[in-house]
Amino acid sequence: MSKRIFVDVNNYWARVLLEEDGVLSEIYIEMRGKERTVGNIYKGRVENILPGMQAAFVSIGQERNAFLFAGDVVVNKSEFMFDEDESDEPVIPNIKSVLKKGQDIMVQVLKEPIGNKGARISSHITLPGRLAVIMPTVNYVGVSRRIEDEHERNRLKKIAESTLEGSGVGVIVRTEARGKSEEEIIHEIQFLKRLWERIKKKYSLVTAPRLIHSEESLIFRTLRDVFNSDVEEMQVNDEEYFSKVVAATKIMAPELEERIKLYDDDMDMMEAYGLEEAFSKALVRKVWLKNGAYLVIDNTEALTVIDVNTGKFVGTSDLEQTILETNIEAAKEIARQIRLRDISGIIVIDFIDMLQDISKAKLLESFQAELNRDKTKTTLIGMTQLGLVELTRKKERKSLRSSLKMTCPYCGGSGVVDSKEIVAVKIIKETKRKMENCEGEIVLISAHGDVIPLLDEMLKGPDALLDNVNRSFYLKTNNTHIEKYEVEILSKKDKLKLENTLKVS
Repeated sequence: MSKRIFVDVNNYWARVLLEEDGVLSEIYIEMRGKERTVGNIYKGRVENILPGMQAAFVSIGQERNAFLFAGDVVVNKSEFMFDEDESDEPVIPNIKSVLKKGQDIMVQVLKEPIGNKGARISSHITLPGRLAVIMPTVNYVGVSRRIEDEHERNRLKKIAESTLEGSGVGVIVRTEARGKSEEEIIHEIQFLKRLWERIKKKYSLVTAPRLIHSEESLIFRTLRDVFNSDVEEMQVNDEEYFSKVVAATKIMAPELEERIKLYDDDMDMMEAYGLEEAFSKALVRKVWLKNGAYLVIDNTEALTVIDVNTGKFVGTSDLEQTILETNIEAAKEIARQIRLRDISGIIVIDFIDMLQDISKAKLLESFQAELNRDKTKTTLIGMTQLGLVELTRKKERKSLRSSLKMTCPYCGGSGVVDSKEIVAVKIIKETKRKMENCEGEIVLISAHGDVIPLLDEMLKGPDALLDNVNRSFYLKTNNTHIEKYEVEILSKKDKLKLENTLKVS
């Protein structure tokens, strides 16, 4: 598979776009001044204990206190990990027994603040590197599941165990460590251990609440987590950032340095590669497939719903085969859209109904294969009795939609507004009310251009306002929202306001 990374930097944001086989598959974006806080480590102070929720609110110096669940608090393992019957279900400690109001605690941000909710935090710290992730609060050594070769898994595990022996620090060896030398892996793990020692020292020296360690910027997270041997090329459109990226790559992955290119053409990089158009399409509600079918993606407070429709695809004479082909094509695109939009939480998909169990099995198998390409943990639950496919995806950062969109101030996020007829009726009622309470010979109504013709008819019709009042009516078109209007009662001396208006006669 051909992979390329494009880094678009300007005074307002930094964007990283991953392209696979010529198709945009992942987008990462960071607004200047609004860098993400996930991964940041703080010295926090417990502000409130909530026994009923088994949680606490912790001040970390942000606008809103962060939320700490009891299960995310590091305690004595013998009191916390598992039941005597060795059940896989962890025993959640009583929050009052592990935390006290006013207590200082080291915490790391797991989820960004959203809306009125503060950040979600944990006292289980993780420090990621390019080849490994160390976990100072657990004594565990693991290897990425994406490394399937058993011999390589055992080799990497032995290297990690020997490096951390007796330290009480845990580690997970990342996929990128596959094939790397023992020296490279040990060097990174030791670097992360020294970083942890510096964090602990700073924690002991500062007062809460205080930031004691910041996660890397988007560009350097890209080098650490995305830019690997599978990527053929990384293009950067900013000379200063290009120099920084090259310098960092020389240290982290010198073998990849030659793949970094500076884009210095006169034409905008995003336009030159057709990425701006692809970026703008990443949030549209309706997504067309190559075969003529289409998806409809709707976000709700609780989950994301995706509907599959045959659209223009008619297939062959075999209806079941037509539906299966449409669903498989849709599954491939849905997996891409989930990554592209960074959709997380509960996802429910309404594929086109299939009658045969073998068709359903083929669809789920194909869908799982596509989901396996996602580095974010995604669990395919299966198909319900109603034929709905359920899955969950771990939330690691704000979705693309949350980063780029805001709730509509007119519809409040409902996605609908009053029809022009309803708006016209509201204006007539408002006009009657104002005429009863205000003196003046002239009535000036400003409304949306689609509403003006209706108002003209309503003011002239049977039992209209014009029939019974000795006032002049003027209509003025505004270019604002369809629900926005204004009714003014004017005197003759205010006639200057009547320029560019339509007199109702």
